[in-house]
Amino acid sequence: MTSPRVPIAMLAVPGGFHDGDWVESKDQDPIGGIRLLQLADVGDGQFRDRSDRWINEDTFRRLRCSWTLPGDVLIARMPDPLGRACLLPEGLGRTITVVDVAVLRVDPERADRRFVMYAINQAETRAQFEVQQDGATRQRIPRTRLGRTKIPLPPIDEQRRIADFLDAETARLDHLMDSRRRQVTVLAEGLRSEAERLARPHRILGCHAGSETRVVSLRRLISKVQTGYTPTGLLQSPLQGEHIPWYTPAALGEDLDLADAEHGLEPAVAAEMPRFPAGSILIVGIGESLGKVVDLNHEATGNQQLTAVTTSELVDRRFLLWQLYAAYDELRAWTHFSRIRILNNDTLKSFPVSYIPIDRQVKIRQRLDRRLEDLRVLKKAADRFSQITAEFRQSLITAAVTGQIDVTTARGLGEAA
Repeated sequence: MTSPRVPIAMLAVPGGFHDGDWVESKDQDPIGGIRLLQLADVGDGQFRDRSDRWINEDTFRRLRCSWTLPGDVLIARMPDPLGRACLLPEGLGRTITVVDVAVLRVDPERADRRFVMYAINQAETRAQFEVQQDGATRQRIPRTRLGRTKIPLPPIDEQRRIADFLDAETARLDHLMDSRRRQVTVLAEGLRSEAERLARPHRILGCHAGSETRVVSLRRLISKVQTGYTPTGLLQSPLQGEHIPWYTPAALGEDLDLADAEHGLEPAVAAEMPRFPAGSILIVGIGESLGKVVDLNHEATGNQQLTAVTTSELVDRRFLLWQLYAAYDELRAWTHFSRIRILNNDTLKSFPVSYIPIDRQVKIRQRLDRRLEDLRVLKKAADRFSQITAEFRQSLITAAVTGQIDVTTARGLGEAA
């Protein structure tokens, strides 16, 4: 039998469906006692617990903020994905949330809050959200439209059976995805440790009489250092044609990966800027990503947070790249500190590195390159597995909420995945 469909707003207790609070940066207090939950905390069926924003008591009263309570359904009014929902867990203390998160306090006499969360996250509801979004630059769904969106609502006993089933099955699926991610993490950590041991032997074995290992400053092994630059008022255009790729630290991923550039500069504009030559090592010298490195195999430009190092003939470039990769934590500590930490050119040049005969450098970097390729293959497989599992999870939620499967006889589907 088809379940009736009910607007989301009708499932709330009186006054229990509202937006979060409009709290600006100037209103926040890092030592306040009331946590300000962010969009990043709202996951697809899971509370992510990623933020660390706070306000104090005076601000709470001045802005007339509204509490969020354990068990509230938090609904993201912005992507990605639009309309994703989760339950606020116990143990977070006193919390409020931002204006782009809608808060739904479900009436327990009408609905099971877990079922409501799953019904909001299922594919048919998501499709309704997509056609109701607005915004010229940042897409969002107004709370009034969100509240008018209808979800299936079977009898409450059936809601609880469906929610119990989905709790168990999605937990199994999430465990499978977490296991694959942990495998990748373990291999990545092992790779960095091996790079530390092989490419920076002075840190592990030290230097002693007769040793082939010497400690030298980075300036001994490089021929050029260039810092990027962004002219005032420059507008980067989408990368196309003869445009020169223009990078920011966001392009430098984990494990020496360099993302494709989203923007480029016209050759005439790029000619007036420092050019990063192909075959240089790109290093982040300031900001949250300070210390990240990648191998740049093509000519490019970048902002002032990036520095390009050109190696001399005394060192194998990939070997030096592996040294700097292994020295991530040391590079972050080896900074000039004024108001913010900066790895400027002079400071970078003084950084201590291992020097060993170049034939050994080549053998070490070849070994590490092979390990890196193994890691990339595993990551690609794990990403594909996660994509397939997430799609199955979404289909399972939709089928259960809309009555396409009998949850009393469908146990263990998560194990089959």
